[in-house]
Amino acid sequence: MIKVGVLYGGRSGEHDVSRCSAASVIKYLDKSRYEVIAIGIDHDGRWYVQDSPETSEDKNFGTVLKLHKTGNWFVNHYEREGKLFLFDSQSQKEISVDVVFPVVHGTFCEDGTLQGLLELSMVPYVGADVVGSAIGMDKDVAKRLLRDASIPVVDWVTILKSQWDSSKDLLINGIADKTGFPCFIKPCNAGSSVGISKVKNKESLEGAIDEALLWDNKILVEKGVDAREIEFSVIGNDKPEASIPGEIRPRHEFYSYEAKYIDSNGAELLIPAEIDPELTDMMRKAAVEGYSALCCTGMARVDFFLEKSSKKFYLNEINTLPGFTSISMYPKLWEHSGIDYSSLLEKLISLAIERRINKNRLKTGF
Repeated sequence: MIKVGVLYGGRSGEHDVSRCSAASVIKYLDKSRYEVIAIGIDHDGRWYVQDSPETSEDKNFGTVLKLHKTGNWFVNHYEREGKLFLFDSQSQKEISVDVVFPVVHGTFCEDGTLQGLLELSMVPYVGADVVGSAIGMDKDVAKRLLRDASIPVVDWVTILKSQWDSSKDLLINGIADKTGFPCFIKPCNAGSSVGISKVKNKESLEGAIDEALLWDNKILVEKGVDAREIEFSVIGNDKPEASIPGEIRPRHEFYSYEAKYIDSNGAELLIPAEIDPELTDMMRKAAVEGYSALCCTGMARVDFFLEKSSKKFYLNEINTLPGFTSISMYPKLWEHSGIDYSSLLEKLISLAIERRINKNRLKTGF
């Protein structure tokens, strides 16, 4: 039986979303094939192995995985390869994991930081590796690579905190000329619409930028497009495949954090999206090409804007550790494409093991 360590929580603004996703993943993992070990990470970055996965009901997120802070756990990856070992100095207990399934989101979780630790252990883990995770998390770097791969992206301006502190007025005038209004202000390295604002005029820019800079030292100002929001789920290592498309129809001005996770009526999900077959094929091809251009492996959700007037599409972003809640698009799109939730988890674990085997074949010395 394969021991699967489900990582959840984390030091990001999406900690609670992760607990919700993890509850779903553990529920649907085939217990006849996998021994599930829940490993919670608290807001301070401390790891805690849970005696047994327990859930509770949250007023905003529904069923979430509890995180009991018991023991004094350390990751031990120096002596043995191919597994993740955790040791509790209080109880002198050690546990090992054969495969890690990170069900975490945001900073320190899907930005390559966690993936680097798992690479040191040489343990298989689900999702993109260090490079793909870091690129997918940084919206500015991702857009540059997508543009160089001839994949259309919306016009944007990148602002560093140091630039904002020294040249605020100059930047505000430049934004008005480059993107116009409305525009969207986004932290470069955050997900789940955390810190995002829709700005309709020049006077509102300063407050929105200040808010985004609370979440990241680098932000994007993105041209607003009157568009439909279309998403594809992509899976695979060397030969990725894309699902049928889905559409998000926000019932508010944009698909905010609240609409995604808290307000059950915040958005309408349409699967499949109503797009003509030729355009669907073009967007599916762009989804796979974008996935490869950003060095993704394992899985990702690829999000597009489809402009209503021109029918032009733009790749908005790639999420390398998408949500796995009961209403999340990633598993829902695969379910409608013929892969149920449990089979999807099994496939992702197999891809993680496959990638680790391929990496183990590489030379590391002379």
